[in-house]
Amino acid sequence: MLKPYHQNIVPEAGCDEAGRGCLAGPVVAAAVILPPDFHHPLLNDSKQLTKKEREALRPVIEKEALAWAVAECSPEEIDEINILQASILAMHRAVDKLSIRPELLLIDGNRFNPYPFIQHLCVVKGDSKFASIAAASVLAKTCRDELMEKLAADFPDYLWQQNAGYPTKAHRKAIEAIGPSPWHRKSFRLL
Repeated sequence: MLKPYHQNIVPEAGCDEAGRGCLAGPVVAAAVILPPDFHHPLLNDSKQLTKKEREALRPVIEKEALAWAVAECSPEEIDEINILQASILAMHRAVDKLSIRPELLLIDGNRFNPYPFIQHLCVVKGDSKFASIAAASVLAKTCRDELMEKLAADFPDYLWQQNAGYPTKAHRKAIEAIGPSPWHRKSFRLL
């Protein structure tokens, strides 16, 4: 059962990312501030949900959240600063875009660079513990999948509409056959 909040005194935003382990595309992060009484029976860590469930939850979260935002870091930024720092930077960018300033950030994972003047709490497996982090995981994942499906139209050989840029056999086979695209992360082991 997801906890509705860490504390109910100040606005808190859950933050999560999607696409860290991919060979191609941006890393996408989301920040979500939910009302304290928010509950949805489907809400869970996005990796535990089907694509259909995530897509059904996305408009509910976007409508009922007090504030939400999505941001990304490009493959070039990932190559320049590394995937961990790019994931954290994408979370900072998502927090920058929130229409309500939170006073606490609940971060999925165990690493984060402090955001100026906002406290944070790192929560390992936070997307299966706190509703706001789970909601952020759903928004980050659905937005990233949608982006990769659009990119797949221009780069059909890599089958991103199926693998979202993750290192599947078919994806690696396409890289071997035709080389990397401009959307591939050059600092990653592509083959």
